[in-house]
Amino acid sequence: MNWDQHLIALAIIVPLLSAPLCMLVGQRHVAWLIGVTSGLVGLLIALALLQQVNTQGVISYQLGGWAPPLGIELRADLLNAFVLLIVSALAFWVFLYAHRSVAAEIDADRQTGFYAGLLLIYAGLAGITLTGDAFNAFVFLEISSLSSYAVISMGRDRRAITAAFQYLVMGTIGATFILIGIGFLYMMTGTLNMADLGQRLPAVSDTSTVQSGFAFISVGIALKLAMFPLHLWLPNAYAFAPSVVTVFLAATATKVAVYLLLRMIFSVFGVEMTFVQMHLEYLLLPLATVAVISASLVAVFQTNLKRMLAYSSVAQIGYMLMGIGMASTGGVAATILHLFNHALMKGALFMALGAVVLRVGSVQLHHLAGLGRHMPWTLGAFVVGALSLIGMPLTAGFVSKWYLVSAALDAGWWWLVVVIVIGSLLAVVYVWRVIEVVWFRPPHPALAGKTEAPWSLLFPTWGLALANVYFGVETSLTTGTAEAAVQVLFGMTP
Repeated sequence: MNWDQHLIALAIIVPLLSAPLCMLVGQRHVAWLIGVTSGLVGLLIALALLQQVNTQGVISYQLGGWAPPLGIELRADLLNAFVLLIVSALAFWVFLYAHRSVAAEIDADRQTGFYAGLLLIYAGLAGITLTGDAFNAFVFLEISSLSSYAVISMGRDRRAITAAFQYLVMGTIGATFILIGIGFLYMMTGTLNMADLGQRLPAVSDTSTVQSGFAFISVGIALKLAMFPLHLWLPNAYAFAPSVVTVFLAATATKVAVYLLLRMIFSVFGVEMTFVQMHLEYLLLPLATVAVISASLVAVFQTNLKRMLAYSSVAQIGYMLMGIGMASTGGVAATILHLFNHALMKGALFMALGAVVLRVGSVQLHHLAGLGRHMPWTLGAFVVGALSLIGMPLTAGFVSKWYLVSAALDAGWWWLVVVIVIGSLLAVVYVWRVIEVVWFRPPHPALAGKTEAPWSLLFPTWGLALANVYFGVETSLTTGTAEAAVQVLFGMTP
């Protein structure tokens, strides 16, 4: 059998089948090994698929032998192959990190189910990324969401249950909106295939049914990606979930939701309907601006470091939506670039906090005074990730913001440049608060005897921290792929 033909299907099947396998073996250490193996195989598949798309162009895979648009299609172009690489790389790295952290934060009898839940989240995110069918995008979205609710609630902190319930309520509302919108589109076109929808919708785009479908889908996805002011589920979900869950969701879930918004705008509705007829930029740009400034301000006053980084994520999502709202190749390229770079920075930051939780049992800032003397490697990785978050030169975060500023200047929108600079300065403030406490204050008495995190946590944490530096210097993969993906989205290349 020529496995190259089936890579796109295997990217979903491998984690999807690995999840029940974890439950069948029933041993938490074996379940962890299954997760690591599935993540590694998924990463190799994602790399091979990106190479295939680069050389062959768009890949269409028919399920069940039924040709699209009647049959279900998996479809890969440069954009979703790049997003799949982000998801798969972070999944593998999170599973490498998970063993010691999960053992400390999850009851032993729940760990097997926990790993199965993580694999289902991975499978759902991979499915959203690769499906060419609008309804199946909803199905995979629910697979990842329902699994997320479950694993968030498995932490020993009872507040995790409340956070999971709040996430469930908001996520269900978002999913319902998306499903209603897809139903409206099906009513008017008789198809669910995204490529086919893209061809049929222009003829009926002026109808109230299609415009209502556009509105429902936009709001539903906005809830899923935590767009301001629909972000209220995110801070608690990140703050009270087990550390491994926080790392995985922060690095991947919202990025895939942003990808889904890009796919709907450019492949289904089209630029003409989105920005000329419906003027989505009038919604995205103001809300993105408010998100960058207000969420950064709120982050400044947080004493729980997970909540601080959660509000920072709301601001970073604002940057991504700002790029989409510009409706230009430069702006959208900046968004795609920031999908990758933000995954690296938030992965490193939350992994460092997970190591702090393991040793200290808290991420409250006042409990961490002088912790840098006890855990210099852990807090050193945090500083590297934080510099990327700010957008310091020679880090991945700087490359994203440079592209975003350049796109704003090309459009003549100086006020957006001011917003980006203000957001970066506020990031300096809340990052410096942490650095000042952990590195320059006298050690907290409760930290006596605390030691550095184990290598099993430090290795993946520093791997992502150094990736922030590497991709801040060597940008050919990220910027080249983002620019090529934008050309495809805007229909400038075959």
